[in-house]
Amino acid sequence: MALPKPFLALLICLFASLPLSCLHVDGSDELKAFIVHVKRPENLSFSVAEQWTGWYSSLLSLASLEANDTDFARSRVIYSYRHVVTGFSALLTEREVEAMSKLDWFLHAYPSPVYHLMTTHSPKFLGLRQRIGNGVWNATNMGQGVIVGILDTGVTPGHPSFDDYGLPPPPAKWKGRCDLNASACNNKLIGARSFINYDAVRRRPTDTPIDDEGHGTHTASTAAGALVKHADVDGNARGVAAGVAPRAHIAIYKVCSEIGCAGYDILAAMDAAVADGVDVLSLSLGGGSIPFHSDPVALGGFEAINKGIFVSCSAGNSGPDPYTVTNVAPWLLTVGASTMDRSFLGTVKLGDGQEWEGASLNPPRNFDSKMLPLVYVAGDAAASHCLNDSLNGVDVRGKIVLCDRGDNSRLEKAQVVKSAGGAGIILVNTPEDAYSTIADPLVLPASNVPYVVGLKIKAYINSASAPAASLVFNGTVMHTPHSPSMASFSSRGPSQITPGILKPDITGPGVNILAAWTIQKFNMNSGTSMSCPHLSGIAALIKKAHPDWSPAAIKSAIMTTAYVTDNSRGPILDERHLPADFFAIGAGHVNPRKAIDPGLVYDLTPQDYIPYLCGLYESSLVEVIVGRPVDCSSPNSISEGELNYPSISVTLPANNLTSVRYRRTVTNVGKPTSTYRVKLDLPKEVSVRVTPTKLSFNEVNQKRRFSISFRRNGGGSGAVQGQLLWVSGKHVVRSPISIRLE
Repeated sequence: MALPKPFLALLICLFASLPLSCLHVDGSDELKAFIVHVKRPENLSFSVAEQWTGWYSSLLSLASLEANDTDFARSRVIYSYRHVVTGFSALLTEREVEAMSKLDWFLHAYPSPVYHLMTTHSPKFLGLRQRIGNGVWNATNMGQGVIVGILDTGVTPGHPSFDDYGLPPPPAKWKGRCDLNASACNNKLIGARSFINYDAVRRRPTDTPIDDEGHGTHTASTAAGALVKHADVDGNARGVAAGVAPRAHIAIYKVCSEIGCAGYDILAAMDAAVADGVDVLSLSLGGGSIPFHSDPVALGGFEAINKGIFVSCSAGNSGPDPYTVTNVAPWLLTVGASTMDRSFLGTVKLGDGQEWEGASLNPPRNFDSKMLPLVYVAGDAAASHCLNDSLNGVDVRGKIVLCDRGDNSRLEKAQVVKSAGGAGIILVNTPEDAYSTIADPLVLPASNVPYVVGLKIKAYINSASAPAASLVFNGTVMHTPHSPSMASFSSRGPSQITPGILKPDITGPGVNILAAWTIQKFNMNSGTSMSCPHLSGIAALIKKAHPDWSPAAIKSAIMTTAYVTDNSRGPILDERHLPADFFAIGAGHVNPRKAIDPGLVYDLTPQDYIPYLCGLYESSLVEVIVGRPVDCSSPNSISEGELNYPSISVTLPANNLTSVRYRRTVTNVGKPTSTYRVKLDLPKEVSVRVTPTKLSFNEVNQKRRFSISFRRNGGGSGAVQGQLLWVSGKHVVRSPISIRLE
């Protein structure tokens, strides 16, 4: 069969080893998998699949400059189709497909879509798995070549989340080691060391890097776990599990056990990680409000960023009380926790017909959702909270028990009820937790209900002569409205150590996160321990896209591109269903797609932190932090608000109408030629002036300075907030502004 000349000419261009005339510097020559539909040829019929494959290969081979080069042709063809469509899939460029679309034989072509059964839903929720356009995974090759160091409880070797299929060896800069069996480490899990029970005489730990808790395995797989099919927890969230940077390398540093994480172990591990050559450090741990000069995480983190290593830390799980945020050094990324748009729902049905929705994982197999007696031990604080031994002597056998949250863990409450013979448990939120519910894998059927729902259930119990209830499990529900929302447990600012720096910095997925585990293959956990590795993985992706960016630039990109509205187009809500303030969400919820192209960044060098530290501490203490002599007696110290930080915090005293002025410097990391104009959104109590109001750039990495002045307009007290935006035709660079009116 003769081919049309235009088609032949196109194929010659396609398969002549890509001559220069076929290449374009705009990225249109990047090979991608496309599915191509063609008109079915007349008078041509094949009875077996191999004949169709041979025909396509022969066409491509004849079109090559090297006659009969079937091997080259087959290198482009992926599949040949014959039953449901006529056509083939092949590695093609967008420009080639565009040219192909003008030919008579052409019907349709499109990038080969990827379908996922979602379990670790956060990659999709974060927009990482977009297949068309500028998907983050496509743009960053899933973080390949970046090394993420995890300081936690160790790792579970041999877990499929740490499989290295298709991964190259770590980069040559990697100097670490694996203290597991020789076969346990691979190109994914490239290092594993323990710093628990260190033997100073033999200069080695007496413990192994193996994870006995599950926490470290969970966080490591969240940050950079490989794709694993058929993942679930008791049938919930069934699908494909994936870390945020699935092709990044993982190095494990075990620093925590069941009794906690010793500061010296943490500092030793950070010291080792810096020497080993990691690119990102992830620490899902916290130690309260500790001065930087006495905080191993802050100290180790400063030297890490001095070596170009990004450090991501948990904000803490002591919310929603204010002043509870931890890991607040400005060179650390401090991560809060919020929900995703995936829920695990269970309905509590009461004997009088009331039905109330709660958070619940699926029950054990063959669970019968029948009405059972419902009991709540009012007037006894221990029994009402289901503390250890509190239900001894209480008849709960075969009944559903209502337990107030607080004082002990949710798992412990369920174990207490089960030990007493209970058949199920309803966990009622505290007033502080309000509407923020969590689905836990507990030891018996359970549902966690909001505080207001608990009040209604208790009122029913008090009014009914024979109260009863049943638990009906609805399973996994997608596209939950008002997502994301802040988790009640996520620690809040302001910082006790440095209130002039807005903390936390950012929020990310931290509720009902499925990831690898120890005893069972996967487990569902919640906490800022879960949100922290999400941001660690995102930092790895940005590092891959921009290897020359400093840790501060990466941090700025994450913060200035964050969003503050939920999927219902309203403000992100807190546990009370009220708009969350900046002391909860920081700059907002991370947006990885925008973070890899932020336009402008607020950059900082390690040297830039010294004047700020001199504003906090005396010279000798600053020297402890920065590792070299510092003279803070010079007039170069600055206030916290003057640090070139992506967010802005300012205090305006009462009866003082003088203005407070800060300066900031932004660096252009977008198009060489660009112009940004200022836009302000501030409360009426404050007047703000920015000079200049327009920033113009004509090259990449060019810097521009501006000043921002604040003045009170009169009365008011407490905390108010607003935002500063630099807007171009493509980018919106947003800085949250927190203002305290004294």
